[in-house]
Amino acid sequence: MEPLVVAIAFGAGLCFRQIGYPPLLGYLLAGFFAHWAGWGSGDALAPLADAGILLLLFTIGLKLNPRDLSHRYVWASAVVHMLIAVPLTAVVIYIVGYVYEPLAFTHALGPWTLAFALSFSSTVLAIKLFEERGETTSFYASIAIGILVVQDVLAVIYLVASSGKLPSVWALALLCLPFLKPALRFLLSNIGHGELLLLSGVLFAFGAAEMFELVKLKGGLGALVVGILIAQSHQAKSKELYEQLAGLKNLLLVGFFLQIGYYGIPEFELVIVAIVLTVLIILRPVIYFGLSVLFGLRARTGWFTGLSLLSYSEFGLIVAAIAQSNGVLGEQWITTLALAMALSYLFATPVNRKAHELYIQYSDELKTFEKPELVPEEVIDSLDGAKVAIMGMGRIGCGAFDALRKAGYDKIIGIEENYLLAQQRTLEGWPCAHGDASDRDFWDRTNLADCELILVSLSNHRENVRVARLARELNFKHPLAVAIRFPDESPELEELGCLTFYKYQDVGRDFALNTLEKINPTPK
Repeated sequence: MEPLVVAIAFGAGLCFRQIGYPPLLGYLLAGFFAHWAGWGSGDALAPLADAGILLLLFTIGLKLNPRDLSHRYVWASAVVHMLIAVPLTAVVIYIVGYVYEPLAFTHALGPWTLAFALSFSSTVLAIKLFEERGETTSFYASIAIGILVVQDVLAVIYLVASSGKLPSVWALALLCLPFLKPALRFLLSNIGHGELLLLSGVLFAFGAAEMFELVKLKGGLGALVVGILIAQSHQAKSKELYEQLAGLKNLLLVGFFLQIGYYGIPEFELVIVAIVLTVLIILRPVIYFGLSVLFGLRARTGWFTGLSLLSYSEFGLIVAAIAQSNGVLGEQWITTLALAMALSYLFATPVNRKAHELYIQYSDELKTFEKPELVPEEVIDSLDGAKVAIMGMGRIGCGAFDALRKAGYDKIIGIEENYLLAQQRTLEGWPCAHGDASDRDFWDRTNLADCELILVSLSNHRENVRVARLARELNFKHPLAVAIRFPDESPELEELGCLTFYKYQDVGRDFALNTLEKINPTPK
């Protein structure tokens, strides 16, 4: 890439990040500007864009767990939403193509392909929102991510089907790939944690793509399949590999978003069309909310799931670009779709940042749509008369539970938002209720505010602050202690009347005591 184009992309991405939006909006804008100025070319960016897409598919495979997608409220929500949204969007697109001749379709599948691309939601924005709110492990976030994965799988199926190539007879040999799991497990167990692991990920992704291309299958399918095999062979290493590849993947995808700008600067009419398409996203949260409550989820879960899936997807842009290269869509539609995606981000981001306030405002009306019987994951557990609650049952939460029990407290309950982990902790001897610490409904239905002591050990400062504010709003006047990751997080929590504890303050002491205990065990 031209250094000047990289500099523009960096500056534009930084500006959008400073105002709270994803940097990729800056990359799109930089691409349009570079094309207008005559700097660089789309052809020069193509290898970077292709590599980014390949790594994107590989990392999707690393995160793909079929068990997480087996719930009806995940796979059925994704499929039924698509069955509703695609025809409605296709009608609007047909009308646009009829009214505005430059966007007319020469291929019969054009409107349907574009509507299919527009049915996806943005993984980038959703995950960014979850991280900002500290809700990456929440129940609704797991549902939203599951829906996004199902959409990604459907997109990959389209990419394979659109290649127009019949596979070679040697493609049958790929059915033997699952037998490589033991070899992959052995290799990953001995590969370490440094740059060799990162290099292995690049080798697996591009090697798999080349292998599938040799038998006339889409290379991206190979990257996805091998990613799934690695995830099933060694879950811990696949997670680590995903984290190591995330930065490289995002860096290479900058080339893809810049490349979109070289399709040309949108004309005024295309801006109007993009605005019309952006208005259609209002239907998304309505559809997802309706499906969520239909499948036995709470109104709160349906609300947050629907809003997190509000915007158009960068992966849909990839599908549209492939369709354009196959002659199904015109270049004008790629530019229009890119602009619609950018506008959807601009709309979805502030709405999601007000999601909690909006739910509190409209919760009574939304709850009227809930079914009487909810799925087990949505049933709010009782605190069984506990007087002490520990929010977040990770290592720190379990350690705090043991210390309090040793100090003579007997009415203690752990609160964990991960349903399976809550069950596991209970079986392991730490009585635990499944619930979201930042859920006002959970506080109300369990009378959590009646506890005499609450300890908070959540993974994110923003979530800790939200829990503290909620406790004070609900008139909780007893001690509220919060474990913090960084010392500078303390003042904001102390203003809310919290007792704060820096997690790593006594690590050295505990390390020494643990060592002495192992050297000279205390007689039982």
